[in-house]
Amino acid sequence: MGPWRCLLLLPLLAMALRAQQQQFMEYVERRLTLLEERISQWHDQSSRYSTELRDFKNQVLGMLETAEKEREAMRSEAESAAVRVDRLEREVDYLETQNPAPPCVEVDETLMEKQVATAKQRKNEKYTKLTDCSDTIASIRAMKILKRFGSTSGLWTKDAAGISEKIYVFDGTANDTVYVFPRMREFTLFSATRKAARIKLPYPWVGTGHLVYDGHLYYIRQQGPFQVIKFNLANKTVVDSSVFPAEEQIPVFGLSPFTYIEVAADEEGLWAIYATKEDEKNICLAKLDPTSLDIEQMWDTPCPRENAEAAFVVCGALHVVYNTPLPSRSRVQCVFDVSGTLAPEDASLVYFPKRYGSHSSMKYNPRERQIYAWDDGYQIIYRMEMKKKLEV
Repeated sequence: MGPWRCLLLLPLLAMALRAQQQQFMEYVERRLTLLEERISQWHDQSSRYSTELRDFKNQVLGMLETAEKEREAMRSEAESAAVRVDRLEREVDYLETQNPAPPCVEVDETLMEKQVATAKQRKNEKYTKLTDCSDTIASIRAMKILKRFGSTSGLWTKDAAGISEKIYVFDGTANDTVYVFPRMREFTLFSATRKAARIKLPYPWVGTGHLVYDGHLYYIRQQGPFQVIKFNLANKTVVDSSVFPAEEQIPVFGLSPFTYIEVAADEEGLWAIYATKEDEKNICLAKLDPTSLDIEQMWDTPCPRENAEAAFVVCGALHVVYNTPLPSRSRVQCVFDVSGTLAPEDASLVYFPKRYGSHSSMKYNPRERQIYAWDDGYQIIYRMEMKKKLEV
């Protein structure tokens, strides 16, 4: 190729390069324009999202403020309702105190025929106190619901005279096995009975009137006439037994038809609460010798069986707890003092907080000054406020 031809191709090559460069620049400009559009679109979307997020945040804050106001309103209404309920309970208490049961501190003059000569001679006589205990219940100071265990009816208690911390549980109203927990902690923490020792008694028990007192179990056996069995918890043997000297026994509490004899303990010792067909309207009381199970003295009380659900003795005074056939609020409405030192106007009407149903058992512990109660399967402790008796 000649030189003149090379010179002729140079302009053509330059024009081709300029054309390619122009196309490349146009391509770059198009890409930059597209990128700018996408950046602008992203900026618009980001701005819109920021606005929506701000609006949503404001909306949530408004809803939270409204919810807080509604919560405060509900709390205020709940407090107002609690105040009204408390006022209503006080009014109910007042109305109930305006219509109390007949005073139960008078000695019933009707004597029942006794099968034990010593008891017959001393029946309804003034009781000679063994201790200087002169307290009576003023009110329920506090209550503690331990747990729910076992059947709707039953009994749980400690040794009313010893220092043992063991918990004894009678589940149901008829069986031959007693559960023993080493301490309150084990009884409270474990719902099953695998942590409890079992004592299989030689004779089955009936009702919820049993008692643990000074290392012995006093329980009720039904086989023909009702028997009080004294069982040594240390060596697991029957120490003594006694057929209760009362003919044609009937359930002692109108609302607890499974209990015929209630063995109770107080500062004075051992007592038996029972009822007979001869005087089926009222409850009877007897003082027991814990060693021999002999009846030392017997009393007719004016405390009615009707609507009674449980009873216990404090400082020589029988306290009978009443309810209604449809379980309501339990109350001590009859107090019978065997020593005659409790004036009628000094016997307080004590109300127990309404909880679940009615008490199938209430065991007073004179060492701790509290009551172990079984309420519809719940185990409850009542701590009591005491006051001094006023002599008549």
